[in-house]
Amino acid sequence: MQVKEPDPSLTYTYADYLQWKFEERLELFRGRIFKLSAPNTKHQVISSNILALLWNFLKNQTCQVFPAPFDVRLPVKNRKKDNEVTTVVQPDICVICDEAKLDVRGCCGAPDLIVEILSPGNSKKEVKLKHELYEEAGVKEYWIVYPEEESIIIFLLNDNQKYDGAKAYAGDDIIFSRSIPGFCINMKDIFTR
Repeated sequence: MQVKEPDPSLTYTYADYLQWKFEERLELFRGRIFKLSAPNTKHQVISSNILALLWNFLKNQTCQVFPAPFDVRLPVKNRKKDNEVTTVVQPDICVICDEAKLDVRGCCGAPDLIVEILSPGNSKKEVKLKHELYEEAGVKEYWIVYPEEESIIIFLLNDNQKYDGAKAYAGDDIIFSRSIPGFCINMKDIFTR
């Protein structure tokens, strides 16, 4: 099925998503199609830096790190069948510590950590929607990376399953991950070319 322009009157599921033969990468947000913009060089450098640091830290641990493209299905109310899942995202980087969430098609359930690196094509609506989706799904730690500003905003899930106020990092700040105990990263290592 070639998807040129999504039909705004339709709601799609992961079962539909699996049938498509599309040229560009897409995500489903509550059944609505969103096109992913192609990453630029700066985006890819940042992604590679974070991925390498996470991979080196996790290589002998139970948690695993995955770069995009990697399907993360976010079921609502434990509806996990392909025709029930209406949210499928491809975070730039995600860490999954519960192996039961992994299958041959990716992840079904909330990753422990998601890193999204903004591209010029990201809309404010998309950023807001992902924040809501990740909070609703129970993603423990969510990083939004701003390449041009060389800064990161981090949201942490509290005991009430809501994100606490955002914490901003820039310059030579060091980030200590709450969802991956012992992992820390210097901001300079993220934005180094």
